Amino acid sequence: MRDKILELILIIPAILIGFTFHEYAHAKVADMLGDKTPRFQGRLTLNPLAHIDPIGFIMILIMKFGWAKPVQINRRAFKNGYKDDLKVTIAGPLANLLIAIIFSVIFGLAYKFYFINNYTDITNIIVQILNLIIIINVNLFVFNLLPLPGLDGFGILQDLFPSAFGRIADSLYRYQFIIFALIAFGGARFLDKPTGIILDLCSKIVTGIIS
Repeated sequence: MRDKILELILIIPAILIGFTFHEYAHAKVADMLGDKTPRFQGRLTLNPLAHIDPIGFIMILIMKFGWAKPVQINRRAFKNGYKDDLKVTIAGPLANLLIAIIFSVIFGLAYKFYFINNYTDITNIIVQILNLIIIINVNLFVFNLLPLPGLDGFGILQDLFPSAFGRIADSLYRYQFIIFALIAFGGARFLDKPTGIILDLCSKIVTGIIS
């Protein structure tokens, strides 16, 4: 029980970082491309409070499946329509991948120049937090690229094939809750392989720096 509580506490920074940078990336790219909606709604900030959905945050702690507050986009504000919207959509998952890579480098450097000679209980906690930040962000990257309604992967396909997906989007969104319920209750095991491949690359970054 004590270990479970400690795990929940240690995973909080990883979730906050993952959700915050994901949504901020959407907002920032949209703002750069001419849509000021995120700016007006206070989403151009790295303050987690602007991006965290309380229910989604609690759900990911309890069920390991949750969500952040989606960034609202006005596609009509873009000069290049679907092309600009595609850039906004891709920005979120790419932010998570970039965070995972950056923290892999930080982990490797910290371990090589400090942790290896100063391994204490506090150091162990920091190592666990860094590890969780990498794991959570890789999972967010892979999960959000799924071509399911409500996820960035579906948005990417909509932007690439607007005519085809425009016709089926509404019908697919009707089953959104059922799809996510199945994933939440153990249906996401098929993500283990792609997630594992990227985590292995992150591990190689860490070991490459340490060695």
